[in-house]
Amino acid sequence: MKLEDSVLKIKGIGEKTAVLFAKVGIHTIEDLITYYPRAYDTYEEPVELAQVEDGRKYAVQGIVRSVSAVKRYAKYQVFTVQIQVGEEQLSGTWFNMPFLRNHFQRGGQYIFRGIVKIRGNQYKMEQPEHYTLGDYEQLLHVMQPKYPLTSGLTGNMVTKAVRQVLECGEISLPEYLPEKILRMYRLCPEQEALEAIHFPENDGSMRRARERLVFDEFLLFILGIRKMRESQEMLLNEARMIEAEEIRRLIGHLPYELTGAQKKVWQEILTDLKGDHIMSRLVQGDVGSGKTILAVLALVMAGLNGYQGALIVPTEVLAKQHFASVSELLAENQIPLRPILLTGSMTAKEKRLAGEAIADGSAQIIIGTHALIQEKVNYHRLGLVVTDEQHRFGVRQRETLANKGLHPHVLVMSATPIPRTLAIIVYGDLDLSVVDELPAHRLPIKNCVVDESYRPSAYRFMEKETALGHQVYIICPMVEENEEMELENVTDYTARLQKLLPKHRIACLHGKMKPKEKNEIMERFAAGDIQILVSTTVIEVGINVPNATVMMVENAERFGLAQLHQLRGRVGRGAAQSYCIFMSGSKGKETKKRLEVLNQSNDGFYIAGEDLKLRGPGDLFGIRQSGVLEFQLGDVFQDAKVLKAASEAAGRILEEDPLLREEQHLALAEKLNRYLKKGGENLSL
Repeated sequence: MKLEDSVLKIKGIGEKTAVLFAKVGIHTIEDLITYYPRAYDTYEEPVELAQVEDGRKYAVQGIVRSVSAVKRYAKYQVFTVQIQVGEEQLSGTWFNMPFLRNHFQRGGQYIFRGIVKIRGNQYKMEQPEHYTLGDYEQLLHVMQPKYPLTSGLTGNMVTKAVRQVLECGEISLPEYLPEKILRMYRLCPEQEALEAIHFPENDGSMRRARERLVFDEFLLFILGIRKMRESQEMLLNEARMIEAEEIRRLIGHLPYELTGAQKKVWQEILTDLKGDHIMSRLVQGDVGSGKTILAVLALVMAGLNGYQGALIVPTEVLAKQHFASVSELLAENQIPLRPILLTGSMTAKEKRLAGEAIADGSAQIIIGTHALIQEKVNYHRLGLVVTDEQHRFGVRQRETLANKGLHPHVLVMSATPIPRTLAIIVYGDLDLSVVDELPAHRLPIKNCVVDESYRPSAYRFMEKETALGHQVYIICPMVEENEEMELENVTDYTARLQKLLPKHRIACLHGKMKPKEKNEIMERFAAGDIQILVSTTVIEVGINVPNATVMMVENAERFGLAQLHQLRGRVGRGAAQSYCIFMSGSKGKETKKRLEVLNQSNDGFYIAGEDLKLRGPGDLFGIRQSGVLEFQLGDVFQDAKVLKAASEAAGRILEEDPLLREEQHLALAEKLNRYLKKGGENLSL
């Protein structure tokens, strides 16, 4: 069996099952063995009910005292088992599983495992797992992998397939890292790491495996961007520009003065556009620091020099907002450039007309989603591409344009407050500029970190703000209920909130909606038709609503601090005072300490730095940051030490063998080529 073979080669996987695997991106053997668990379920010793905390998962040993009849409700069939656990009583309830009722014998001893709810002096479990004492003994202390799944694909199906490939000797992976690197960074072999990440003996073996695989992810990424950097440095500037007088006039006519940081970064962009080689620059700046105007100035400069500039944004709503503001700016300053909008929801005729204007050069500033750099779009003289980090401009996009004979300047805008030391590594293919100063006219957001007892007060506050004509965001971490985690989910939350606030116009938004639905809701919110928008983090980028003054984040403890700061950036965009409420479902001291960082500061760079200090080696599969490159396992914040080690290793390898042609690096060169052929993963987000 080879890595590139189809999963159909695995015993027990037929055409129908292969379709289910394909839904989660598993097509080949390599896809399967690198489809890592999202968490592990560890079967712990049973505890007494006196030891449990509300809302956490436990195993308890008890004797069945009674089993109720199956009761039928509108959508449900329910039965309950009363269980004696030491001196306490526990009730276990099962929904739509009437067949389980016959499993329980009165007087029989079982292990029940699930989330315990404490209501007064009553203990309850819903849908608990149940085991005989002997069966549970077999599972004790075993770490069971839990994979991301889709409808029809079970954890057992994935586990069985992975076990067959890895444990039955179906495939053997030759080590690709040089022995010297393995020793220097104390890394375990790749084969051992893959086996242990899926089926760890204990927590220590899992962590060791994860460190090796995260190192691999970072190393291949860093080698890829350094190779990319080399190829860019050889590209001469085919779109050399000069600073037109209209640009100076436009800056002078802005309704505010550029900050010192904005002026400094603008000079760096100008130097690139005038220079000998094409620009590849990242402009990093906190939420609200004024990066967008720098992007617009660069686009105008391209247009005034006879080139076209493309602005790529993550959503159609934001594309339309940018198009409207750029059109207004050009008209007010009498700059003879034509902006054009190109989005997926436009009619066929509108798309054809836009395409013609782009191809013949009559449109100089093109604004749209990632479709702007697809093969169908033909440019007249594309000189500049401005994108945001959600759509990092990478290998595939460069190749697409290069095949059309175009080598435009590239400007990447980032609001993720990643510390400079990490940014230099992660964005190694880009020169780095930082807008580290907020405009004087922006009011700081007022923050509070609260527990769920504050909820009624929060709703009253929202009513007060909406009565003033303002709007509200509520962020939930999940779309649908998860039996194992009682986190707020958008669909149920919206229905409950509508009952509580019947006079308000409330809508929900989440990533599983069709693009057309999402666009329609975001446009209605932007237009003020929706007063309260309940959303997942899909709202993190892609909409600008200056009228929104309140954001409440449910289960704030489930997010990384940098991501919470990004979310907070959705408010505070207008003249009115804005507020952010971080609602925590956890009363733990560590959680409170972490979230308090957001209370202390609105400075994203400070917050990211503090988060790095507070996170430690703990929750390897839980809280992740967002907005930065998404790796399968690695997180550039949490795994900062591994990132730095991989960067150092990449430097050593390339210094010794820049072309990776020496015998000890041939396997690495082959692995890197496979990685780049797959699109370079994060090299082309």
